[in-house]
Amino acid sequence: MIETRPRKRIRSSTKRKRATSPTHLPRVPILFAPFRALGLITNHIPFYMQTRSYKDATEGPRIHILTCLGRSWALWEGGKMGLLFVGPEVQDPISCLVMDGDAVWAASGIHVIKYLRGKEVSRVSNPLQTPLTFVILFGSQLLALTEDGGRMLIWEVSTNERALSTTIQFDIGFTATSILHPATYLNKVLVASNEGDMQLWNIRTQTCIHKFSNSQLCTLPSEQHMNSLSSPITALTQSPAIDVVGVGFMSGEISVYDVRADERLMRMYMDNGGIKALSFRSDGHPILASASSSGHIALWDLNSGGRLLHLIRGAHDGAVSALEWVPGQPVLVSSGEDNSVKQWLYESATAVPRLLKFRSGHHAPPHLIRFYGEDGKQLLSASADRTLRYVSVVRDSRSYEMSQGSLARKATTLSKPLASLKFPPITSISCSSTRSKDWDDVLTAHADEMCVRSWTVLNKRVGKHTFNSAESSKRKSPSGVVKCVCVTACGNFGLAGSSTGEIHMWNMQSGLKRKSFKVEPCPQAVIDRLELSSVMKPKASERSITGLTSDALNRAVIATTSDGTVNFFDFHACTLDQVMVLPTSASSIMLQRDSGLLAVVCDDMVVRIIDIETRRIVRELACGAHGRILDIAFSSDSRWIVVTSLDSVIRTFDIPTGQLINAFRTPSVATSIAFSPTNDFLATTHVDSVGIFLWANRSQYSEVAFRAISEDNIADVALPSMQGSEDDEALEALEALSVEDKPTDVFSTPSQLDGDLVTLTLLPRARWQTLLNLEVIQQRNKPKEPPKKPEHAPFFLPTLPGIEHRFAIEEKKQETPDKHNRRLDKIAANSRSTLQKLLVELFSADDALFDYIKSLSPAAIDLELRSLVSFNTLQQFLRAIKRRLQSHLDFEAVQALQNVVLRIHADVIIENEDLRAELEELLKVQKKESGRVLDLLASSLGTLGFVRDTQ
Repeated sequence: MIETRPRKRIRSSTKRKRATSPTHLPRVPILFAPFRALGLITNHIPFYMQTRSYKDATEGPRIHILTCLGRSWALWEGGKMGLLFVGPEVQDPISCLVMDGDAVWAASGIHVIKYLRGKEVSRVSNPLQTPLTFVILFGSQLLALTEDGGRMLIWEVSTNERALSTTIQFDIGFTATSILHPATYLNKVLVASNEGDMQLWNIRTQTCIHKFSNSQLCTLPSEQHMNSLSSPITALTQSPAIDVVGVGFMSGEISVYDVRADERLMRMYMDNGGIKALSFRSDGHPILASASSSGHIALWDLNSGGRLLHLIRGAHDGAVSALEWVPGQPVLVSSGEDNSVKQWLYESATAVPRLLKFRSGHHAPPHLIRFYGEDGKQLLSASADRTLRYVSVVRDSRSYEMSQGSLARKATTLSKPLASLKFPPITSISCSSTRSKDWDDVLTAHADEMCVRSWTVLNKRVGKHTFNSAESSKRKSPSGVVKCVCVTACGNFGLAGSSTGEIHMWNMQSGLKRKSFKVEPCPQAVIDRLELSSVMKPKASERSITGLTSDALNRAVIATTSDGTVNFFDFHACTLDQVMVLPTSASSIMLQRDSGLLAVVCDDMVVRIIDIETRRIVRELACGAHGRILDIAFSSDSRWIVVTSLDSVIRTFDIPTGQLINAFRTPSVATSIAFSPTNDFLATTHVDSVGIFLWANRSQYSEVAFRAISEDNIADVALPSMQGSEDDEALEALEALSVEDKPTDVFSTPSQLDGDLVTLTLLPRARWQTLLNLEVIQQRNKPKEPPKKPEHAPFFLPTLPGIEHRFAIEEKKQETPDKHNRRLDKIAANSRSTLQKLLVELFSADDALFDYIKSLSPAAIDLELRSLVSFNTLQQFLRAIKRRLQSHLDFEAVQALQNVVLRIHADVIIENEDLRAELEELLKVQKKESGRVLDLLASSLGTLGFVRDTQ
């Protein structure tokens, strides 16, 4: 089944469809538009590496690495590991990737799709409607294995038809997993199976030439591996030697096998997991690299019978998915399920390999993110992989993992996994970039730890100080774990709240403890509430701190407890000023320091906003009834607050009105959110993804009308994807920022409230004052003398004949005034200005006429009025002014226009009887309207005076 696509993708009028979820979700939220994803490098699908050599190139071959991102793919440049292209998303997850020149082939579901420069150009489909798992290009043919491993499909892709040419059916008991073309073997491929056997097939004659049994390929397992009697083949690669291939098994055994002689040349064994990838070095050194499912990489010397040269323990934090040597170079490229691609350099055959380049991200879903700095270009993210990462919003290549010290050396010395030496997962982050160039600027609290660690973003590592809350406590008092941290706005102090109700403050520069705060015993109101709910009364040492912050001026320290109180401490005196009792327990808080608004997340799924100046609850925002609130974020102008909860809905509330103005549901739960300090982006992390997703704020780019919505009006939206740099992708991203249906403005002001009221033009008063005094202003601004062109001296100064040396000075020629061109004067006399045309065309409709006049500058209005030299234009203008007076519109503009017209054309109007009659009618209307305006003003002043006197 063939589905031919056009070379140029046709843009449809609908919004761009995203395929992060199995079903396309076309609905788009009003406020936030999906923008892009950060931190996605690769997944468990093996990468494909392509090398290109150019004539007269001095830097060696150019390396391209193709990685899978789930439902899309990414193409990286191997020199600097820079991102070149990101493919469009497909409906089904990608199972295999290959390249052919500039073309990329991706197997997705039942289709194999071909891309050129990130755009789909064609696809082939499985007529059996079963998913395809493995794809290989074999000359002009495309070979693919079905998911059940029972068939091999062959397409002829060199022609435009791309028809399915052959289908090969394997025997029962042979489940094909991978295909390899042995070098120099014409029309023949090796097919590996899940039962540990191999078969050599001629794809042209569709015959099986030879079968390699599992007993010939691998040794019978020992007693400890008896359960793997028929170990599946998990890796198959070609060696530089003809007829020799490398075969890796799930049991950890590696066989170097001669296909022509049908014998095994070498056998190696790798502990701690099955073989995931194999690769032979091709620059003259007989070395085989193997990777295991536990993340180790081993190097084997084939000249010494397969002796182990080096073992890189923990090369990846998860299973290694692919391994490949760069042709002709001592560089090994590896990728793993830990979302990373690494390049290893081997400077000599015996030297220990070192990490040359890498691109990585979180290999466990991040659960906590916060923006760092005031420019909104950096993020700090914490994940269950026990790392803290700095993420750049502008360029993903600037992201890095914050160093925790020389853990690799410690892991080698102690013979422990590297991951076991990392800090526990981070539970709370606080930062202040005010003094980031002077000392540490980030504080973190870790799970089940009594200490707080400082970090320096400038040096990309853990800081100098580790603040221990247990040492700061009294000896007899119980020590608790740290629950939350806070860095003051000035960046000089760091605070930590523990599970025992204690708050300690340290100096960020010296690391010395400065002050301590202690919550008081449980208030009576809380005890009564707990008794009603049949909960035991908490002790003073059991009142855990759940939220901690300080105001912008270091006047107060605010802490919430697990039993539902908000405690206000004096920053300098360390005394408890006030305790607010909440209806339910408080789980976290967030303070918007610029506005002094404190948001408290309560267990009854309500966000309560407290004004820290008045210390009162000013808003209560209900967030549904189906999911606990996970995180909140303020906008920088304190107008919005964004809330994420367990029901997978991200809600935005308008704080002044307390209304829900935007809500959308994501395919998975958003565990943490952060709002950019510049109001550009909303960043989210999700429970099933290792990436960080950005949503563009539509109100920054277009007009968005906000109105209260209900919980039923929630849009289902797919997560953003990594965007490419193609023109179509950029245009579609801009289309996503536009509003489809512009709502009608129900608050627009009408042109006139009531026919009996006098309406002004709403233009600046200086506009009409300038028009009345334009001659005085022009006279005052007139230069004293016109600018003169500077005289140019001749290149050779002429001299006069004689004994004395004298110069010949030319007499200045008097400038003759330009003669008037009669033809131009005649054309100018017959031409009409815009105002004259409007007077003739719009005999009774004056709105367009006065709209045009109001759009002109005072000088342009004066010029248009001076152009009214004919009898008809003056008569029409006087009538237009009279009608405007009677309509009670543009009162001050009409007065100014009357003044200027009478001053300019008074002599012409007085001499003409018809114009004088029009002027007399205008005078009557003017007296009537002026008297009415004065009566209205007098009535208003009288009412105002009466109200003022009664107060």
